[in-house]
Amino acid sequence: MKLALLLGAAVAPFALAAAQPAFADTLTGRVTDSAGVRSLQGAEVRLLELNRRTEVGPDGVYRFADVAPGRYTLRVDYVGAATSEQMVTISGGIVTVDVGLTDFASSEGDVVEPVIVIGQRANLSSALSRQRAAEGIESVLTRDAIGQFPDQNVAEALRRLPGVNILNDQGEGRFIALRGLDPNLNSASINGARVPAPESDVRSVALDVIPSELIESIEIKKSLTPDMDADTLGGSIEIKTANAFDRGRPFAAFSAEGSYNEATETWSPKYAADFSSTFLDDRLGMAGGLSYYKRRFATDNVEMDGWGEGDNGLIFADTVEYRDYDVTRERRGATLSLDYRLDEGTTLFMRALRSDFADQEYKAQTGFEFDFEDGPSSGSGDTVTFLSDDGEIKIGRELKDRFETQDITSIVAGGETFAGAWTFNYELSWSKSREKEAGSVDPSAFEASFEDPGDFGVTFDYSDYKHPVFSVPAAFQGVFLDPDTYEFDKAEVTSLSLSEDEEITARFDAAREFALSSGGAFEVQFGGKARQREKTYNFTLDVLEAINDFTLADWVGEQTYGLAPIEPVVSHDISDFVLGNLNLFERDAIDSDFESAAADYGVDEDVYSGYLLGRYDNGPLQVIGGLRVERTENDLRGNIVQLVEEDGDLPGGGTADEDTVLVMPVSFTKEYTHWLPSVNVKYEAAENLIARGAVYRSLMRPNIGAIAPRFLVNEDNEGEFGNPDLEPYEAWNYDASLEWYFAPSAVVSGGLFYKSIDNFIVTANFEGDDPILNYPGQVPVDEAEMAINGDDATVFGFEFNYQQALTFLPGALDGLLVSFNYTYTDTEADIDGRTITLPAASENTFNATLGYEKGPVSFRLAAAYRDGYLDELGGEDDGSEDRLVKDHIQWDLSGKYRVTSNVQIFAEFVNLGDEPYIAYQSGPGRDRLLQYEEYSWTAKTGIRRTF
Repeated sequence: MKLALLLGAAVAPFALAAAQPAFADTLTGRVTDSAGVRSLQGAEVRLLELNRRTEVGPDGVYRFADVAPGRYTLRVDYVGAATSEQMVTISGGIVTVDVGLTDFASSEGDVVEPVIVIGQRANLSSALSRQRAAEGIESVLTRDAIGQFPDQNVAEALRRLPGVNILNDQGEGRFIALRGLDPNLNSASINGARVPAPESDVRSVALDVIPSELIESIEIKKSLTPDMDADTLGGSIEIKTANAFDRGRPFAAFSAEGSYNEATETWSPKYAADFSSTFLDDRLGMAGGLSYYKRRFATDNVEMDGWGEGDNGLIFADTVEYRDYDVTRERRGATLSLDYRLDEGTTLFMRALRSDFADQEYKAQTGFEFDFEDGPSSGSGDTVTFLSDDGEIKIGRELKDRFETQDITSIVAGGETFAGAWTFNYELSWSKSREKEAGSVDPSAFEASFEDPGDFGVTFDYSDYKHPVFSVPAAFQGVFLDPDTYEFDKAEVTSLSLSEDEEITARFDAAREFALSSGGAFEVQFGGKARQREKTYNFTLDVLEAINDFTLADWVGEQTYGLAPIEPVVSHDISDFVLGNLNLFERDAIDSDFESAAADYGVDEDVYSGYLLGRYDNGPLQVIGGLRVERTENDLRGNIVQLVEEDGDLPGGGTADEDTVLVMPVSFTKEYTHWLPSVNVKYEAAENLIARGAVYRSLMRPNIGAIAPRFLVNEDNEGEFGNPDLEPYEAWNYDASLEWYFAPSAVVSGGLFYKSIDNFIVTANFEGDDPILNYPGQVPVDEAEMAINGDDATVFGFEFNYQQALTFLPGALDGLLVSFNYTYTDTEADIDGRTITLPAASENTFNATLGYEKGPVSFRLAAAYRDGYLDELGGEDDGSEDRLVKDHIQWDLSGKYRVTSNVQIFAEFVNLGDEPYIAYQSGPGRDRLLQYEEYSWTAKTGIRRTF
């Protein structure tokens, strides 16, 4: 109902304005390359005598309203193109002047070519033009740039920009950290519609779901204006698909490639196609694309936990797991854009994107677990030995068989209407994300336990902390390698894991531009927006135990692991056996019901916002200031789940006759309002020298999983609590930057940023008599873990960016292109008396690229580096149990050759240095491994054909 009312309110003023007669004097037109092939979005258009300026939109159109009659100089600037100036006469009505830009004159001074619209220089010019024309501080990645690197998804494409850090999963970029802040503190949208998160507990969107081939551009906006959603601390990631009016003639392209992964020694296929065309005398435009990628790869992994020191002074881990991952990922994506020019003043559009991601993961694991009260039996230096004479040794052989799908659907429809000096924008969108598992078996577990003297022993060598090596004495080799030693323990079947996140949005904006008698213009803009979101999670787990005993001997698989001998491993066939013979297993009702009920929740989050801004633009100075208000309403639903053992006390009195799982539905409501001022200033201090500054207030609502009212109490009277009372992050943000466009297709820029964050959220542990232990008001516990609002945090940083096409060099060297960006981030937060850096914050990151493009040849060598960072807080005040991630550098190489004007072949290499992922504890005494993964390199080759 609220959305319907808002949409009605939005349509009413639009209808009134559209019915009014247009103002008499309007200058409009389209800016393209001189051949009319490509719109040049981001070009700046000026009326010099009036000190007025505007930016060219995605369709290449510019517009000045309320222009007094007269004769004026129309100037158009685009990075990498020669400036265009011409005289225009305004004499009433609508005047249309189209502009076709050319490249700079050749060294002889008498040859002028069309602007380059393909390749590396095209990307550089397009990105810099849009960055230069932007009202706030932002970085831009265009479609051409995405195609120049061997990036496999949107997340990997973004790592080329300043201030961007990528968090990998299985060696592939997945989450985006901006300016040193956790991925959950960013926002992401597709064509203006917020992207809900497929995963159950987070707000951050795993951008590996979206194929990079479907994207026209990605803008990272690092400062906010009042017309933007205010829920971001790191930045707003705005993903845009193609505009049908972007090209001046029909276009189609197809590419096919194969990728070879060295670890699996297999080839994987990838196909992509995109098109655009116009119809009905160029009034109707259609653009779209299709993408398919099936990738098979492998990961060799070692994980260790439970580090401590024995009574004999030996340092050891009580859990060591060797994990062999074999993964097959499929991405399918499609986009469709329709644009329709209803009349001279109104354009309507519809944009749709669908992306499906399927992940089949097998994990064969051999693990050791040591229950030794006094530590290892013996050892010296980096070597420790465990004997069953002194404690229990468990060896587990497991197989994880997980099939997971994720999908994102986004549909946005709306339009823009010009009515004289008024501009109206209106939009309705629907987005939905989903993550689903049904029938995964994680794990099928076999186990052997040794606790008698002389049963078993094993020695570990930690001298290379990244590659712990184990050895089993000859006396125990027989029992260790015999599959009959390992009895079936259990299988956990995920009957359903379904996370759904849906959002419906309606938005209306109106703006009125006033020409100032002193020169320049002032625009008043206002609008409203309603976002209605519902996120639910439904989890059903069945823990199965075998009715009759059987061993691993019937289910021995083949090892493909490269870091250590871990045979015998469990065969992939065990999953089909479990699912096809459920009558041979007995369901553990207690464990199954407890885990299933504890996970479920539902959260409604409605956000209603409005804003008022003023935009002053006069010659070199532009100021945008205003106020935004956002009202948030939450409806939170979940369960209190308690496990009461036999003869244990039941709530309300009495004792349990048997182990009992108690489930009590609970719900909470919450409302809050934020007033959010902002000011952005842009000043062209000299020609091609632009200074920017911004001050704005923003917020970030807590993770859905953190506020969901899920309260778990286990048999040890320990609890895990959701916290519906969590307050959102609130921040004051300050930015200042300087950009110098010192040559054609070149920029050097630097900037400072500072953020002061209140209500920072951390996960805390409680024990003793703390009143939080009775938080739900129902079930008191002895210990609990819960997210709470912590103390203040600060973020300070510096960004530097240099990009240039070296066209001034002699001969063949004039095809060189170079780029380098560096970000320094210093974060600090006070938590429980400790001062820490914020999670996922790398102090130093940089990207460096050397490119070459001349004639039919094009190549790029790229390096992406980030420092190590804090991943998770441990329990010790000295930080010795914190989870840290090592620094990482990745080298990628791509080469292309244009066989004809329409055919290009290419080859690419990803992760040339086989860079691993390493997580560890810092001591005391030595680095202690928590996780090591290596992925090997991937090579690609293929062909692209345009029509």
